[in-house]
Amino acid sequence: MKIAISSSGPTLDDRIDLRFGRAALFIVYDLDGDALAVVDNTQNLEAAQGAGIQAAQHVVNAGVGALVTGHTGPKAFKVLEAAKVPVFLAEGGTVREAIAAFRAGTLKAIVAADVEGHWV
Repeated sequence: MKIAISSSGPTLDDRIDLRFGRAALFIVYDLDGDALAVVDNTQNLEAAQGAGIQAAQHVVNAGVGALVTGHTGPKAFKVLEAAKVPVFLAEGGTVREAIAAFRAGTLKAIVAADVEGHWV
């Protein structure tokens, strides 16, 4: 299974970006093959609106089975929920640590957006 992690940089040792819609990029990590791909999200960093929806669409298009991120707004959450991509809350750390926590089953799945739209 592939998972997406919102990240501040392109490596496993970069910090998780706690802002889903305005994350610099997403690490798409294949848990079975231990391979990663980077999905650029820089076009949403300065977007006036719609950043969460567009970021969610990038994640869905990457074919992931789950998302690990810090905070997800209502519109992005709705897109992910419709695509049946569960969202898991990470409160910090590195991408590598988030992958380990996901594998260990210690991350909490959220059932609704945990911030309002346009959260920074």
